Amino acid sequence: MTPVLETVPLTSLYSETPLIESRVLSLWANCKVYLKLENLQPSGSFKSRGLGLLCKRAVDSLPSDSNKPHFYSSSGGNAGLAVAFAAHTLECPSTIVVPLTTSEYMKSKIKTAGAEVRVHGRVWNETDIYTRELAAEDARGVYCPPFDHDDVVQGNSSLSFELRAQLPSPPDAIICSVGGGGLLAGIIKGLDENGWDRVPVVAVETEGAASFNAAYTLGKLVRIPEINTVATTLGSTIISQTCLTLAQKHHTIPYLVTDAQAVNACWRFSEDHQMLVEPACGASLAIAYTGAIRKILPDLTKNSTVVVIICGGSALTVDLLQNYCERFKDQF
Repeated sequence: MTPVLETVPLTSLYSETPLIESRVLSLWANCKVYLKLENLQPSGSFKSRGLGLLCKRAVDSLPSDSNKPHFYSSSGGNAGLAVAFAAHTLECPSTIVVPLTTSEYMKSKIKTAGAEVRVHGRVWNETDIYTRELAAEDARGVYCPPFDHDDVVQGNSSLSFELRAQLPSPPDAIICSVGGGGLLAGIIKGLDENGWDRVPVVAVETEGAASFNAAYTLGKLVRIPEINTVATTLGSTIISQTCLTLAQKHHTIPYLVTDAQAVNACWRFSEDHQMLVEPACGASLAIAYTGAIRKILPDLTKNSTVVVIICGGSALTVDLLQNYCERFKDQF
């Protein structure tokens, strides 16, 4: 199977990221733990893959003499930043609409990436409705959903093809965090298409953002009443139908961690690997640091291979991580 994005230079819209063994996490988990470093993508997260493909296909679908599209995104986080980077690379304009709660730090990062930033809405749903209206009113407007789109899922599936090329044999498990489901859906799609359909995927959320866990348990989409977590980029109240459908057909294991466990994992990861990642990513790392992976998959041995997707994230600063650690220190 040929990987997606084959006609796009790897240095253009997304990067083939390193896969490295973590000796520290391997000791904690008592198996071989490898890290897929999606935090090294141009935008700082895996979202460069799916949203990069969506933007590229939008450009490719137009006649050569047409005006380039204007991309619109309703995310004050990693999706908005990924759209801004992709649009800049494709030499297209972009407008990223962010909620009132978005930090000045993230607004500045998005502007630096080349996008126009507008502020609208107290919560994301209000922001998203306004963004869709803007895109619909613009003859060149292309709305970029953060996770629920076939191009986004296919773009994210390139991660699984890379793992196939980087590992000598199928891993015994893959661990990833779940927000809206674009990453999980892409990983499963790629595994199924490249012959690794038997590789189990552990889908991790924090307890305050457990929309996938709720849907998977009930076997249907469920909108949870609220998001209550510091892992804000996991904060989708409902996952995509595509994600649920793919997860139900694959060996998928939902798992929940606390905010304290996610934050503690971020702090320990920064000390062990000198990399700063958001609590959304820390949720997956917590599975290894707490040793929970051996409870989830009791048949693992010291020779088993587990891949943790370091999904990245650009909204965390050293000061903010220290504040989180102070907040949860009694639970570490």
